Amino acid sequence: MASKQMLVAVFAAAALAVAFLPGLAVATEHMVGDDKGWTLNFNYTAWAETKQFVAGDTLVFKYNSPAHNLVEVGGPDFLSCTKPANAVVLTTGEDRVTLDKAGRKWFFCAVGQHCQNGMKLKITILETAPPTPQPAPTNPAGKLQARFGEAAAAVTALAMAVLVL
Repeated sequence: MASKQMLVAVFAAAALAVAFLPGLAVATEHMVGDDKGWTLNFNYTAWAETKQFVAGDTLVFKYNSPAHNLVEVGGPDFLSCTKPANAVVLTTGEDRVTLDKAGRKWFFCAVGQHCQNGMKLKITILETAPPTPQPAPTNPAGKLQARFGEAAAAVTALAMAVLVL
């Protein structure tokens, strides 16, 4: 009897691990501008549209200092390319910014007219990555097979509950 309970416990733990595995995603490091880096004559809006940013990820801004810099600002300052008096200006040439929470972030280069010339980045950070959608079966047989799989999972769960009792 004890070995049956142990087997059930191990099976339940494995099932829970598989169920929660997608939530254990590893943070991503995004090289801003990919191989071009943080520079003029690059479309950062188009670049950001191809990425998904999640809390915990890191942005890496690589550039030639002092030719460029990095300033994080609010939305209105981003739109007007205005560097606030109290803004922190990063100048290392390889600045790392950790995305610590969901929301929006705005960055630009405050050297000369670089911001006005498009050297700016706006991103939206998600709390967690959305689940990957599973393709829906398109034929009736595929739908029946999917329903059978759901029923089999329910029967298995019920059998496990009975074994535990």
